[in-house]
Amino acid sequence: MIDVSSEVRAQLAPHGVLSASVYLGNFLLVTGRQPSGEPTGIAPDICRAIADRLGVELNLKGCQTQEEVVESAASGQCGIALVGSDPARAQRVTFTPAYVELEATYLVPENSSIVDVAQVDQAGIRIASFFKSAYDLWLQRNLKYATLVHADSVLASNELFVREKLDALAGLKTGLVTASQNIPGSRILDGQFTGIQQAIASKNSNSASIEFLSACVQEFIGSGLVTALIQKYQVQGLSAAPLLRTS
Repeated sequence: MIDVSSEVRAQLAPHGVLSASVYLGNFLLVTGRQPSGEPTGIAPDICRAIADRLGVELNLKGCQTQEEVVESAASGQCGIALVGSDPARAQRVTFTPAYVELEATYLVPENSSIVDVAQVDQAGIRIASFFKSAYDLWLQRNLKYATLVHADSVLASNELFVREKLDALAGLKTGLVTASQNIPGSRILDGQFTGIQQAIASKNSNSASIEFLSACVQEFIGSGLVTALIQKYQVQGLSAAPLLRTS
């Protein structure tokens, strides 16, 4: 069991309660609600496991946007926030290693000549994408030739792809499987353009807590807890992140 210092408790649960935020729009990690309205799923259960390690109660906050999740940790409103880790977000908060990874790829329309993920980044190719999602932030940094056409939600990006007859739709593979059922002839490209790492974030000044939370992540992966939660909620399209190698 991981030792918990008084400094860590003071940083994460100063009043004997761990406040934690999760992104409600991530349907792989937040899969439902309790009758009380509290979110349920893999991410909420990870928050509960951390509260258990701290020996405190949990106050779980469901956020409508990923920006809200990041801000809750950056401001110190929440001791921890569970969200996709990304260099842009890491300027405002500090992330642990990932606890799960999500596959991000493209869907293309019927009769598209594109057959491989690497073919999408070409001049003239237009890609529908959910603005400032973790995979969109990656595309903003890494695309050299293709053009992103942004929408303000996953559903809106799906609709934009169809309405504007765009060349590709970016998204998490599981979500694209659902989208393809409503877009006749469309197909999902094999492979991925990136793996979206979901991690735990805390305020930049909480250095002792980041060390504690990182140790928790390694324990949760190594003990099989993460894999058990994936099985419990019957979620496809993600896997436990690999354990970090120790020298």
